[in-house]
Amino acid sequence: MIRISAFAVFFLFTMSLHAQRPDYPNARRDNLVETLHGTKVADPYRWLEDVDSEETGKWIAQQNAISGKYFSETPGQEWIEKKMTELWEYDKYSIPRQAGGRLFYTKKTGLQNQGILFWKEDKADAEAQELLNPNALSDDGTVALSGYSISEDGKWIAYALSEGGSDWSVWRVREVKTGKDLDEEIKWVKFSGASWDRKGEGFYYSRYPEPGEGDELESVNENQKVYYHKVNTPQSKDRIVYERPDEPKWGFSNWVTEDAKYLTHSIWKASGSENAFFYRDLSAADSKVVELIPHFDNEYSILGNDGPLFYFKTDLDAPKGRLISIDVSQENPEPVEILAEAENSIDDVSLLGDRFYISYLVDVQTQVKVFDLKGKFLNDVEFPGVGSIYGFGGKRDLTDTFYYFTSYTEPGTIYRYNLESGSEEIFAKPEVAFDSGKYITRQVFYPTKDGTRIPMFITHRKDLVKDGNNPVRLYGYGGFNISLTPSYSTSIATWLEMGGVHAVANLRGGGEYGEEWHEAGTKDRKQNVFNDFIAAAEYLIDEKYTQTSRLAIAGGSNGGLLVGACFNQRPDLFGAGIAAVGVFDMLRFHKFTIGWAWTSDFGDPDKAEEFPALLAYSPYHTVQTDAPYPPLLITTADHDDRVFPAHSFKFGAALQNAQSGDSPILLRIETKAGHGAGKPTSKAIEETVDEWSFLARELKMEIPPKTKGKEE
Repeated sequence: MIRISAFAVFFLFTMSLHAQRPDYPNARRDNLVETLHGTKVADPYRWLEDVDSEETGKWIAQQNAISGKYFSETPGQEWIEKKMTELWEYDKYSIPRQAGGRLFYTKKTGLQNQGILFWKEDKADAEAQELLNPNALSDDGTVALSGYSISEDGKWIAYALSEGGSDWSVWRVREVKTGKDLDEEIKWVKFSGASWDRKGEGFYYSRYPEPGEGDELESVNENQKVYYHKVNTPQSKDRIVYERPDEPKWGFSNWVTEDAKYLTHSIWKASGSENAFFYRDLSAADSKVVELIPHFDNEYSILGNDGPLFYFKTDLDAPKGRLISIDVSQENPEPVEILAEAENSIDDVSLLGDRFYISYLVDVQTQVKVFDLKGKFLNDVEFPGVGSIYGFGGKRDLTDTFYYFTSYTEPGTIYRYNLESGSEEIFAKPEVAFDSGKYITRQVFYPTKDGTRIPMFITHRKDLVKDGNNPVRLYGYGGFNISLTPSYSTSIATWLEMGGVHAVANLRGGGEYGEEWHEAGTKDRKQNVFNDFIAAAEYLIDEKYTQTSRLAIAGGSNGGLLVGACFNQRPDLFGAGIAAVGVFDMLRFHKFTIGWAWTSDFGDPDKAEEFPALLAYSPYHTVQTDAPYPPLLITTADHDDRVFPAHSFKFGAALQNAQSGDSPILLRIETKAGHGAGKPTSKAIEETVDEWSFLARELKMEIPPKTKGKEE
């Protein structure tokens, strides 16, 4: 969005800085009422779903003018922006990938908008070569590298670019040595990678039909098909490898096994982990697709194979995960257990050499154990501290791998790990202007409404005094089997430097304790997630970390839904909130882009038995009439083609109409941005500065902060 310049003022935020009730746009309220499953449901702001109309455009401009004025009149922005810029200015690396004796990785230097893709020969003295610089593809940094895949010999790279934050991507092919692109472009790809054949002649990918003109950001994504693209040919020559017109909601993740014998299809039809699994024998030209696992009752993540023996991670009869093998050479292949379910849930598995490297979540912290192919325990992998571990990828015949270690106060360091000796060396360690020694992260456990024990991480200065007067930002997600594990971010580092406390609640609906934990926060049990979050807020108040007036809640996407629902259910409990790119209309989410896939977690509003639970908590439909809501900042983007921005428009309009108090209900609508992936550094800093200044103002924080307190 276009920002009105901030005042360069540093002083204490006082009650007088609370904005008077803004003069909200006069949003038209239509008398639109539908009868759904025998229930009359009003939808007065449906006209805002026409995001390209002149009326909606005018409304968006008015909302941005209001929020822009608010931010420009908020003292302290300059200090926050300076601090965030200072903390952001360090080199950020991705975990290297290995192919053909070469390493490939991205590096984002300082304040670059997008990371640059580099490659180098895998030798100690080799110099890195720039392969692709997305920053040169747009003036504002809104073209992002959204994916890449390297041929087996390291000669070719297929890479995807997305514009303005869209999930749509265009794939191209570049020769690594020369850095030159071939002529072809592969369009209308979404939710798909590229898997090369082992000769490096082409790759498999999935794409959707081309949408109608003007419908790219809202049309329903259906009828994905699997294609094979041959290098040096136009996309029009790509052949369809597999399609299921009888199953328009199926999506396909494709992988060529390392022995080049099989093409596998992990088939999804919802956003949950459940999938079907098919394969084709590539050694026979006339082979048919074999529907090895035709149902969608469980997760089957392919790990690798030894000829016809396939290895999987699954939650079949094991909610916390186990390993199995299936021998497809048998007439009626059945799963054989390799490693039984353990006390802790499996977060990830890699097959490297003849060993399984299994990442377990032990109370939301990573522990990696190594087993042989028969399931015999070999050893633990020792790490430099307690935090989150990502990586351990690569081909089975490699001798080493890379992993990434991080925590809430430690930026990610990348290590190279030798698979034989267990020795490691640092590949990349960031140097940041953040003194992590001043801060501490504690994990606590609190009871929720039904007595379930919920974990929460709380990060703050070591000299914090628990006097009930600290500004706290409570963050949550609680959905789609996603685990919130400790991870460093510049925005949170800035919040800590502002004197804030950062709390992360690991709610049900996530994957922290396996599938049962996930399912406990889905469909008609979704209210558990909101109860868990409300209980986290009450714990922070009861334990004297904060008080209502100094407690903010925040979340994005499914977490935006979380904030919206809790705001409606307990507006008395919070001092402020930020709801980012949220799902707020639970009766129409399935009608836009990929929203239909979320019914696995939310339920299906078209089903009479699932409709009541959705209506009961839908933020748009449960706005309290004439309620004194606390301050709320709703953020979205005009190019968000995952969560349709009209969710935020409709919910914001309803709240502004219902607000009986003076606290602001603000909408910040970003331009040339999407759901969050690939957002340029400049936009990320600008957005976070606005969010932190909003919280500083509404929670009455002192900017710049003064150090106070004593060691606990």
